Amino acid sequence: MYAILDIETTGGKFNEEGITEIAIYKFNGHEVVDQFISLVNPEKPIQEFVVRLTGINNKMLRNAPKFYEVAKRIVEITKDCIIVAHNSSFDYRILRTEFDRLGFDYCRNTLCTVELSKQLILDQPSYSLGKLTKSLGIPITDRHRANGDALATVQLFKLLLEKDIEKTIVQNAVKYFDKRLKKEKLKSLIDNIPATLGVFYIHNADGKVIYIGKGNNIKSEINRLFLKITKRAVKVQDRADSVSFDKTGNELFTRLKYYLELEHLAPKYNFKKKFKILEDNFNNDNFIIVNKGREIEENAVILIENNVVFGYGYTNLALQENNINVLKTVLTPIENKDASKNIIKNYLVKNNVQKIIRL
Repeated sequence: MYAILDIETTGGKFNEEGITEIAIYKFNGHEVVDQFISLVNPEKPIQEFVVRLTGINNKMLRNAPKFYEVAKRIVEITKDCIIVAHNSSFDYRILRTEFDRLGFDYCRNTLCTVELSKQLILDQPSYSLGKLTKSLGIPITDRHRANGDALATVQLFKLLLEKDIEKTIVQNAVKYFDKRLKKEKLKSLIDNIPATLGVFYIHNADGKVIYIGKGNNIKSEINRLFLKITKRAVKVQDRADSVSFDKTGNELFTRLKYYLELEHLAPKYNFKKKFKILEDNFNNDNFIIVNKGREIEENAVILIENNVVFGYGYTNLALQENNINVLKTVLTPIENKDASKNIIKNYLVKNNVQKIIRL
């Protein structure tokens, strides 16, 4: 949900400005669902050049509500919304300054339509609201008045959402100030993750995997990731929209699945893993590795055939393990033979498995 707004001020020294008019349109990505428009008595004189620019003078504001009288409505209409404005750093700063004077910590995440326009509408001679909307054929009335500029920004933002075909540019442009909302969102992503051995996947809003992790307790590992403050971790946190996972049952399968998925999915925020091609073969040309599965009476199985890793998977019937043709239909073939061979050999050097069946 978005709160698209425009603010007119008295002008004056930095952080000493007062609001003279505000217009807010609550926008759900498709249509306006609520709005608030009001003159505001700034309780200080308006700079003369601002009067000429906006047409708002001190006499007009004499009977207008003071900011503390409209503050509650502003908090309500922008709750759980991203603030959208043309040069949002200015409008958001003015809002926070007014709330600071009231002793209220006002935090919202923001989007700037100037920055978005420069990424999505290229080669414009000017990105000022008046000139940009004119070049795009977006009508604008009451220029330099809060309502006129806010309505034009609504139309501009609709166009920007349409132009963001991959649905990533707008998302990546959000500036996060409301850490509480972000923490609540990340906490909700972890709630249904079990404390089990496995591999987890962080997805962005488009469902694309942007990070893969693993651990003996994936719930704890995800929580640790969401608490980190490194640049890479913060980027993952900002873009995380959902989390999925796979139980693995044993450490060998965890390593195998993790590194093969890194190779296959190439998530943006994982470090790249390079594998050396091993010259050494296994001690046997044909054998089956049997290890602990995800559930009771389930086995985790890897088939090595002609000293090459064929595939891996889970079985719970002796027939599947004793009949190679049946087993092959159950297992998932492995494409990266060299990487999987490297992982398995390194693991077997230092660790035991339940059993190895030589063929």
